[in-house]
Amino acid sequence: MDFSSFNFDPTLQEGLDAMGFKEPTPIQEKAIPTILAKKDLIACAQTGTGKTAAFILPILNKISKSPAGKLNTLILAPTRELALQIDQQIQGFAYFLGISSIPVYGGGDGIVWEQQKRAMETGAEIIVATPGRLIALLAGGKMNLSSLEHLVLDEADRMMDMGFSDDILKIVNYLPKDRQTVLFSATMPPKIRQFSMKILKDPEEISIAIGKTAEGVTQGMYSVYDPQKEDLVRHVLSKKDYEAVIIFASTKEKVKSLYRVLRKKFDVEAFHSDLEQINREKIMSAFKNKKVKILVGTDIISRGIDVVGIELVINYDTPGDPEDYVHRVGRTARADMEGEALTFVNQKDQQKFDRIQDLIGMEINQIPLPEGFEKGPNYIYGESGRKKFSGKKKGYSNKNSGGNKHRNGKKRYPPRNKGGNSNSGHTNHHSTKKKEGQKTNQPNQQKPSNQKQGTEKKSNSKFGQRKNVVDKK
Repeated sequence: MDFSSFNFDPTLQEGLDAMGFKEPTPIQEKAIPTILAKKDLIACAQTGTGKTAAFILPILNKISKSPAGKLNTLILAPTRELALQIDQQIQGFAYFLGISSIPVYGGGDGIVWEQQKRAMETGAEIIVATPGRLIALLAGGKMNLSSLEHLVLDEADRMMDMGFSDDILKIVNYLPKDRQTVLFSATMPPKIRQFSMKILKDPEEISIAIGKTAEGVTQGMYSVYDPQKEDLVRHVLSKKDYEAVIIFASTKEKVKSLYRVLRKKFDVEAFHSDLEQINREKIMSAFKNKKVKILVGTDIISRGIDVVGIELVINYDTPGDPEDYVHRVGRTARADMEGEALTFVNQKDQQKFDRIQDLIGMEINQIPLPEGFEKGPNYIYGESGRKKFSGKKKGYSNKNSGGNKHRNGKKRYPPRNKGGNSNSGHTNHHSTKKKEGQKTNQPNQQKPSNQKQGTEKKSNSKFGQRKNVVDKK
């Protein structure tokens, strides 16, 4: 199947041909016909599957056949970075159609605020907005949304996690009831499904590539103690002259600390929420243009940036949510390219790393620490207090086997396991082994639900320049 199968407007198809769009990805192949048919849609697809084009292209095709100069589509995104990324992709596609868009987000100065208000009042066909800033503009009462035909919620799970559900419902109250609503989410927990029922009408459902990392990613892990991490990241970065690297840390404090260490030797910038928006945009622009080679940040950059050519992703801290690992790793090996992802796993994060491997359905290669490093903590997949993944089925059982119910003789919530191995004397060939020197009072972990899987193919798009821009006078 190729893009000509969708019977897009000839001008839009010409643009796709010029940008090298040939075969749609799985999410595009399934979502585009549904959106063209004007049906509501719930689509589950992770970062890197081509989901943005999956909703932009059919909407642009429909706008090209509608009267110009009226607000047609509202796209809601959780972060400024994602809103800007979506707007940039719209600019590339709309260059051939003369369709205008405007990103609406907080954090700018008074000039940006006035530009956003003027653009919405004078007829941008598409608005890409973060919920908080849009509500502030709606409260002014100057926007006319009566012509709106499409509402798109991108990264809906992230918006729920950030507490935007009430804001979204407020925004929906401003919109015409007779509209098409499309919801994209990287995960589909019950809260997302329940929320979708409040704003969608008889939606079709699509699920693509849940819990699957790109085939072009070479994944590895180091078992390390925390004091070893700084030296190890310096060693990794010194092995090769990388052109584009992202390092993920768990907190902005760690981001700042690691940045201070690395800047003495490497071309690096820190990206975190304490930066002013203008500085965040400058840093991201420099990184995309390869003027900065290494970006250290929190999960604020695990979604919402589209940079082709990232060679290496380092998880300085093991992500607590297995799906966050998939999003982080999804920054590399985009557009059918290859990349590398390395994760530093300390002793207390071993169970987190077990769950990551359960989700993606594979055992990640453990790399020995380099010469000169002291030995890190022992780690064997599945032996950190949980039952090991086995077989082809992704995820793991919700049932403990046999004697694991009170393994090591502990009750469910003990203050501390005193003494040695209280499991001695029990015969249970199902019980999970403990590694030597490992603590036995591991916290209980909530088990994620099994995830559906699929395959996906990246598109290697190039985006043009904006044709219709906002008057900046």
